[in-house]
Amino acid sequence: MIHVIMGQKGTGKTKKLLDAINQAVAEAHGDVVCIEYGRKLTYDVSYKVRLVDSQEYAISTPEMLKGFLSGLHAGNFDITHVFIDNLYKTIGKDQVAAEDFVTWCAKFAADNSMEITITISEDPANASEAMKQYL
Repeated sequence: MIHVIMGQKGTGKTKKLLDAINQAVAEAHGDVVCIEYGRKLTYDVSYKVRLVDSQEYAISTPEMLKGFLSGLHAGNFDITHVFIDNLYKTIGKDQVAAEDFVTWCAKFAADNSMEITITISEDPANASEAMKQYL
C-alpha cells in the first residue's frame, strides 16, 4: 500500500508524516524506516525508527532512490513501513519522474507487503489523475 501526502509548504505535511510514523511504530510488527532530506526529524521520531538522510548516500535521482529502497529491503525483509519525506528535495522537482516513482513504489510495496508513505511539496490541485489515486 502507498500513500502520498501532498501540499504546499506550511500545510502540515510533516506533522501528518510524524503522526503516521508514530502510529506505525506503535502498531507495526516489523521495522520502520524514514528517509529524509537532511537531518531535521532526528528529535521528532522514536528511536525505534531507522532514520536515513538521503544526502549521506548522495541520492539525487528516482533510479537511485529505487535502488536504495530495493537494497534496504534486500538487507532487511522485516521492514513493514517506509516513509519518504519531501520527495522533490531528494530526487528533484520533476512531476513526471515523481509520478513514475510513486507508481513503482505502489508495485514494490504490494510485492513486498510494505506500506510506503511519501510527502510531496506541491499543490494537490496540480496532481495528475494517476497521482490522485494515492492521495
